[in-house]
Amino acid sequence: MVDNRYATALVIGSVLSLLACVYLSVAMGTPYWYQYHSQPASNDANNGSDLHNLRQDFEGEDMDERSYSVALFRLNGTLGLWWRCILMCQEPDPTLMTKCQAFTLQQQWESKYKSPGNINSGDDLLRTYLWKCQFLLPLVSVGLVFLGALIGVCACLCRSITPTLFVGLLHLLAGLCSLATVCCFLAGVYLLHEISDLPEGMDCSPGWSLFLALVSSPLQIMAAALFIWAARSHRQHYTRMTAYRVA
Repeated sequence: MVDNRYATALVIGSVLSLLACVYLSVAMGTPYWYQYHSQPASNDANNGSDLHNLRQDFEGEDMDERSYSVALFRLNGTLGLWWRCILMCQEPDPTLMTKCQAFTLQQQWESKYKSPGNINSGDDLLRTYLWKCQFLLPLVSVGLVFLGALIGVCACLCRSITPTLFVGLLHLLAGLCSLATVCCFLAGVYLLHEISDLPEGMDCSPGWSLFLALVSSPLQIMAAALFIWAARSHRQHYTRMTAYRVA
C-alpha cells in the first residue's frame, strides 16, 4: 500500500513530466528558437536581385551555412533545431508568406567551419559539437522520459514504489539535457554572429520555442524531485514500520 502523500506526489510528478515532454516536443518541431528582424530592403535593382537570388537558393537542400545564414539575416528569418524559415513574396501576389526548409540529416552532422561556408578555412570544432549536441540532447531527454514512464508502468503493475527512485533520476537527467540543449543553441548562435557580417539595423532575439524548451527543464527537475522524495520517504517509512513490528 502507498500512503496518500506519496500517491499525490507521484500523480503531480507524472503531470509535470507529461507537460515537460509536450513542451519540449513542440519546441523541437517548431522553428522559432531564434528570430531576426531586418530593415526593409531598398529599391536598388542590384539589391532586389540579390534578395531574389537568396529566396531561390534558400529552397535548396545543398545550401551551405553561409548562404542560409545570410538569407535568415536579411529576410526576417527564424531558426530552429530542425527548421529554418524566411519571409518571401508569393508572386504575383505581393503578400508575404513564410517559407520553411528542414535541415537534412547530413546538414545536422556536417562540420562547421571557422568561416561559414568556406571549407578551406578549417573546421570549427566548438561550433560543430555545439550543433550536434543541440540536435541530440533533446532526443535523449524525450527518450529518458519515455523510459521513465515505462519503468513507472512496470512498477505499478508490480505494486512497488521502489523503482520510482530510478524514474526520478531519469527525469533529473532529462531536465539537465533540456537545459543543456538551450545553452548549446544559444552558444552556437552567438558564435555564428561573432564570425558573420551582420546587416546594419538587424535586430535578433530568442523566440517562443526556445522559452518553451527552457520551461520544460525545471518541470522535469521538479518531477524528478517528487519521484525521488516519494521513493525515499516511502522506503524509510516502510523500514520504520518493519522495525516496529519486529520489536
